[in-house]
Amino acid sequence: MSGSLWLKPPTTHPPLPTPPRPRHRPTPAPAPAGPAPGTGTPPVGTGTGSATGSAAPALAADPLDDLADRLDAFVAAAVHPDEIAALLESDGLTDDHIRLTYGRNDSFALAEELYARVARRHPGPPAKDRNGPGPAEGLGGCLLRGLVFALPALAYVLAGPLLAGQQGRYGLPAGTVPLLAGAVTGWVWNQALSHRAHTWLGLGDRPAAARALLTGAPAGALAGTAVALATAHDGELPAALFAAGQSLYLGAATVLLVLGRERALLAALLPLLGALPALRWDLPDPLRVALPTLSLTAACLVAARALRPGTARGAAGRGGPPLAASVPYGLFGLGSGGLVLYAGLGDALATGSGAVIALTLSMGPAEWLLHRFRGGSLARLRTLTSARAFRRAVTGTLVRCLGGYLAVLLGLLLAATLLWPDAPRPTGERLLTLLLLGTVLWLGLLLQAFGAVLGAAAVCLSAAAAQTLEPAAGTLAAGAAAAVLAVLTRALLVRPTAHRL
Repeated sequence: MSGSLWLKPPTTHPPLPTPPRPRHRPTPAPAPAGPAPGTGTPPVGTGTGSATGSAAPALAADPLDDLADRLDAFVAAAVHPDEIAALLESDGLTDDHIRLTYGRNDSFALAEELYARVARRHPGPPAKDRNGPGPAEGLGGCLLRGLVFALPALAYVLAGPLLAGQQGRYGLPAGTVPLLAGAVTGWVWNQALSHRAHTWLGLGDRPAAARALLTGAPAGALAGTAVALATAHDGELPAALFAAGQSLYLGAATVLLVLGRERALLAALLPLLGALPALRWDLPDPLRVALPTLSLTAACLVAARALRPGTARGAAGRGGPPLAASVPYGLFGLGSGGLVLYAGLGDALATGSGAVIALTLSMGPAEWLLHRFRGGSLARLRTLTSARAFRRAVTGTLVRCLGGYLAVLLGLLLAATLLWPDAPRPTGERLLTLLLLGTVLWLGLLLQAFGAVLGAAAVCLSAAAAQTLEPAAGTLAAGAAAAVLAVLTRALLVRPTAHRL
């Protein structure tokens, strides 16, 4: 949850062709006076065989032919006439101008005429992009991200006995409230921050992205720490201090994930592997404190080094994207984070730990399958010649990718249940809830990747609010959210224009 899945890497595309805009036509000059009637002498330059004239006036060229030539490459690659109509309208061609110049009623009629005139020619993708990320680079990188998402959970294994105390609020163990409050604050802040930094990267301005992270990550760590301290009650100070370290780590991890330093983050997290013996045996308290502290220090130092380009003068670049554009991504982090927390809490922390581990580890395969969906959709966009065939193909790809993710999630849950000490076997209802929640998260990330984050955030927030008001309605809330997101996803992604980069 500390990094945003950004599926559109920075790239430069050639500009779209420009249709001819309405121009003022010059007033024709008056014709020269001809000879007197009956003299039989034609005007100069108009006689038969003249070097500058012809026997009969030439026919005027069809302006639609000229427009088809100008837009040939774009029209040939279009899957539906609506793509052409969108280009015409974006260039300012009004219906009045279209009727006057091209003799068609509106942009849609003109687009259909162009679509019918030009043969389909879909350019083939580069070899490395035919199916999304390569099998080694793409899958390996996504699995690496899933691993760095999951390894921080070992810090909770190490610190658990140190945070134990009297029964906490709301029937939860002591210290749970400040830990959760700090974590949710970090998720919300860092989702919005990662979107803003990714926007700078999409503009090709890496120093400005580093500058945004340099100012935003410490501010997020301070906000998470303040919230954790404000929600801590008597006896929960150790948990609040741990939450402060958690907030620092979330900021550092966001920096490294956004800037593509997953391997450096993994190296910083390696000391946490010392927690594996703690799953079966007791460890001395100094070691329980030293291992998380070492990982946190290493992550902060590596992140600080990665942010050095942001300290250069002028690194802020241009005015930048509006801050309000990042708010929906923060709201999506709040809604999805709340759903994950409810899955982890369940009836007790012990019964939900396997679900949280499975969901966290599944984020790596989820990201890879998101890339596979985009790669497959772009391949269909280049090869299919009808909108109906494209809708069927995209729907099939969507079902296969979602089904693959749910299969991976189920396998991870079963593995986590077997390996986690004293973890009970999940019931049928909890399995169903987890699969529905996985559907919500994957479809929400897919919508976010295609820019429809506001709808995904609204659905996730509604489901989280429903579970807050009525915890027993978890399965119903997750099912309703999954159904709504499935409808939104298909309605958006069966349109060819949604896949244009």
